[in-house]
Amino acid sequence: MGIVLWIVFGLIAGAIAKFIMPGDDPGGLIVTAVIGVVGAVIGGFIASALGFGEVTGFNVPSMVIAVFGAVVLLVGYRMLKKSR
Repeated sequence: MGIVLWIVFGLIAGAIAKFIMPGDDPGGLIVTAVIGVVGAVIGGFIASALGFGEVTGFNVPSMVIAVFGAVVLLVGYRMLKKSR
């Protein structure tokens, strides 16, 4: 799976993560999109490392991995911002 597809997944995952975890995040749409992209990439690497298999294209398991990574990263981002 190419990095471009992970970026597309990430943009969608960031929006879904923001929908799942609404809140007043600084940065708005741009930060949400970046968190989605980075979260999707991290989720993809973690899923591959844990043996969930390779992501083969735009499908439901791939989107779940991307959304999971984005939600985890969004939680971490909020915890970091709250501690400051």
